[in-house]
Amino acid sequence: MSVKMARPLSLIFLHMIHRVSAADWAVNYSFPHICALKDSSVIMSCTYTYPTGHQIRKAYWTKDPVKAVEPTDLSVDPEYSQRLQYLGDEQQNCTVRLSHVTEKDEHKYYFRFNTDKIEGRWLGSPGVTLNIPDIQLESPERVKEGDSVRLTCRSSCELTDTPTFIWYRNSHTLTEGTIGDKLILNPVRREDAGRYRCAVHGHTLTSPEVYLNVTYPPKSVSVSISGSAVIMSGDSVTLSCSSDSNPPAEIHWFKGKTYIGSERIFNISKISSDDSGEYKCKTRNDHGGKYSYPVTLDVQYPPRNVSVSINGSAVIMSGDSVSLMCISDSNPPALNFSWFKENQSSAVGSGQSFSAVQSGRFYCEAHNPHGAQRSDAVTVTVKGRPLILHISIGVGCGAAVVIMMLLIWMQKRNDTVELQNQSRLHHESSNKFTDPVYENVKTNPSRPHHDSGDDMTDPVYENVEISEADLIRSAVHC
Repeated sequence: MSVKMARPLSLIFLHMIHRVSAADWAVNYSFPHICALKDSSVIMSCTYTYPTGHQIRKAYWTKDPVKAVEPTDLSVDPEYSQRLQYLGDEQQNCTVRLSHVTEKDEHKYYFRFNTDKIEGRWLGSPGVTLNIPDIQLESPERVKEGDSVRLTCRSSCELTDTPTFIWYRNSHTLTEGTIGDKLILNPVRREDAGRYRCAVHGHTLTSPEVYLNVTYPPKSVSVSISGSAVIMSGDSVTLSCSSDSNPPAEIHWFKGKTYIGSERIFNISKISSDDSGEYKCKTRNDHGGKYSYPVTLDVQYPPRNVSVSINGSAVIMSGDSVSLMCISDSNPPALNFSWFKENQSSAVGSGQSFSAVQSGRFYCEAHNPHGAQRSDAVTVTVKGRPLILHISIGVGCGAAVVIMMLLIWMQKRNDTVELQNQSRLHHESSNKFTDPVYENVKTNPSRPHHDSGDDMTDPVYENVEISEADLIRSAVHC
């Protein structure tokens, strides 16, 4: 015998019939054990027999009888009177319906009948045991991404008919992967982690929530930099390492290939140019590890350690030049350079290199977008060219000194009369006597040549520039 349940879901039974009899007295229960869902209707089916010659005076259902105490008729019990409906014929069929069952209805129920004979009282044993189950969700606590996972919705007692189950994850209804009382996730993904519960369609009964923990190795590892886009020397810079992993990953920091720390946040206070370079983090948990892409810290600063490099000797001869180079350490590299001579306010040159042609102390200034710095000054010395005298081997040192002194006197005398004769020479140049001996003699370009009886210019000394200081040094040396 099977019992059909009323929609949406009425009864679930164990298919078992237990028969109790004594001679011709008997009560037969179709389902001695009934497992019914909360708020459903339960039909307890039974039949009974009694000896011929007896007439039924009273037939009713009771619960948990006590020996030597007249059982209570549930039809007059306030807790049951509105929910209990007798479906039998009071002759052989003793079936009854109990509606809107709750956990309080979990008892043993018996059918009792009385006949018109003194001995005609019978309590059918063992009765019907009614259970109102709860629903539990069976699920592994932790699974690894990629595994196959099965979740099962179970009741505390075996249900005769399979109800329709509804599955929820984080309060959202699931439709994929549901097979009856099972939810299959194959393969399980990290997105499948969450709070799960199951319920019976048409009933308020639901299972407690179960959290499914899906573990996986680190992914999406990245480094972020807090602060300004332009990092200046002296700034504070914070690097943060983030990753998607379960369980949370351990973090290790590297500058290049050098290990530098193990916290999620790596802070550099008062950063310097030595901190420039590539940084990356590595995350690792029980399922694997992964590096982030490197980020580059480019620490910028104004020019520093500015100096002047001299290409060659700082002592040069008159008419020559010396190349000076401005050297600096800066980021970005200095592109603008200015050159100055001490005690002069305006620049004497620009560019990284500068050619000095005069004596003095020179320094440079290097500029980049963050500032400027000047170097220490370097000294450049320009000397006059030495006098070369072609004197015969036979002339002694004393004669050489006399000749040099005479030349100095003549040079000064010529300088004195130069301005006086300049105008006259302009008019008399046409009548000037020219001696072939002195033809093509080059005079000092600073003093115009003139025809004077005191002019002692000799071809022997042509192209000679006379330096008084050089003459005196030569005399002293002699």
